[in-house]
Amino acid sequence: MRANTKAGLIALVVAATLCPQGGAAQEPYPARTVKIVVPAVPGSTTDILARLVADQLSQKWGKPTIVENIPGGAMNIGASAVARAAPDGYTLFIAPPSPLSYNHLIYKDPGFDPTKFVPITMLAKIANVLVVRKEHPANSLKELIDYGKANPGKLTFASQGVGTTAHLSGSQLEVLAGIKMVHVPYRGAQPALTDVIAGHVDMFFDTLATSVPLYRNGTVKLLAVADLVRARVVPEVPTFSESGLHGFKSVTWFGLVAPPATPAALAAKINQDVVEVIKSNEVGDKLRKISLDPGATSPAETTKFFADETALWSKVIKQAGIQPQ
Repeated sequence: MRANTKAGLIALVVAATLCPQGGAAQEPYPARTVKIVVPAVPGSTTDILARLVADQLSQKWGKPTIVENIPGGAMNIGASAVARAAPDGYTLFIAPPSPLSYNHLIYKDPGFDPTKFVPITMLAKIANVLVVRKEHPANSLKELIDYGKANPGKLTFASQGVGTTAHLSGSQLEVLAGIKMVHVPYRGAQPALTDVIAGHVDMFFDTLATSVPLYRNGTVKLLAVADLVRARVVPEVPTFSESGLHGFKSVTWFGLVAPPATPAALAAKINQDVVEVIKSNEVGDKLRKISLDPGATSPAETTKFFADETALWSKVIKQAGIQPQ
């Protein structure tokens, strides 16, 4: 090799090593504060989970890990902010299903492409359950469906708004059961659940965390769990599949992702540390106390999980004829 050519190659290697991007790759991670963006208000399940993870990571990493709440816009505002963030591991995103799997199917311009996020792990999940007002004559899913067929357009179901999991779950029930209901959107889960309790609306797809206590004290009925297996907290409540709607699934889950173009090696490093946190007895016990089942999936498993959820809700959106907003 000619001397000047060899010298040139050496210069290129040195330059690559010293350039900012190369330097960042060599820098131990994390070297400074890590921010986790949550697209929901403080006190929500997403927020509680994010703060639990952030606290544990702060201890593990020896660097502050903080939570920043950016609610609004059907969670699209927070997601858009993360989509524009530097792919250096110092901005992460924890969110429930909508911004990570189907908001781009509901909104014409959500401001980001969820498929561009770099999946880290699925942190936790919790099954949804069909909550029905106490005085409704139906005491089983079959009786509810029979009632809906005999009284088209009379059943009402609440949601936190168009495009939420509760809305799409109700639409899935309409499609698979062959019934027609009236959608009643609310500004959040609490007012929706309050009106079910008051008898102003017939049903609501809620998480087990908030609905089980109401069921235990006789305030509402739980007709079916929207997962493929029964819930350990209410083993007496059958699944939708057991009740005749085979394959019906509606699970609220919480994913951790990084901005687009985050290097795979960095994503793997973050995954390893977060999975260790989620699998710890301390965190596992805290999750189960709020009815969450720990996830701790690999980046590859998380990618497949997101894709499967997108396919599920894409089919529901198409069959239900839900048009982009």
